[in-house]
Amino acid sequence: MLFYHFMHRVVAPTSRAIWRPRVEGADNVPKTGGVIIASNHMSFCDSLVIPLVAPRQVTFLAKAEYFEGTGIRGAASRAFFEGLGAVPVPRSENRGAMAALEAGKGILDQGRAFGIYPEGTRSLDGRLYRGRTGVAWLALTARVPVVPVGLVDTDKVQPIGTKIPKFSPKALVRFGEAMDFSAHYDRKDVGKARREITDEIMEAIQKLSGQETAGVYNERPAEDA
Repeated sequence: MLFYHFMHRVVAPTSRAIWRPRVEGADNVPKTGGVIIASNHMSFCDSLVIPLVAPRQVTFLAKAEYFEGTGIRGAASRAFFEGLGAVPVPRSENRGAMAALEAGKGILDQGRAFGIYPEGTRSLDGRLYRGRTGVAWLALTARVPVVPVGLVDTDKVQPIGTKIPKFSPKALVRFGEAMDFSAHYDRKDVGKARREITDEIMEAIQKLSGQETAGVYNERPAEDA
């Protein structure tokens, strides 16, 4: 927590001064209680930008490898992601997705904000892909609201394949109004409910990001981070 406070009191203001991201609708994020922050995903820096500009701590999941390195580089990577409040999760073929959702639910059950990308992985062509229903599973299981987020131009700040963000482009982070799905909590047609909720969330994200919709799922590249 000490390093987290250092990141947000020192690193965050410095980063905002350098990259000057624009932020809209931050007041839409509930100040307390569990909440899902559901965003489009176009760049590695997305998981850095949102926690740096959000009005409260937002926890994202990160590959376990980021926490397991050795030596100075490994320690620096571990400290950086822990400072952002990231939680490590393994990416195994069989248990990765469910382990991630269970970890997310644990964070929400603690009354914290949990960040998720319903598309599942970064968009390589700038289009918004169909959302996977894990975000709805979380909303219904943890019984928390969802704040949709539209990220604009983060792919220009840090294009896929680059390690260092550029200084010239200004990313835009739009927080939409919190979405309440309590009317769906006791539905018997759970699968249909998850699909409807996910589609509603993705529609809200699209309105915030202005992206063209792909209409299909986005498949994760073998080496995607």
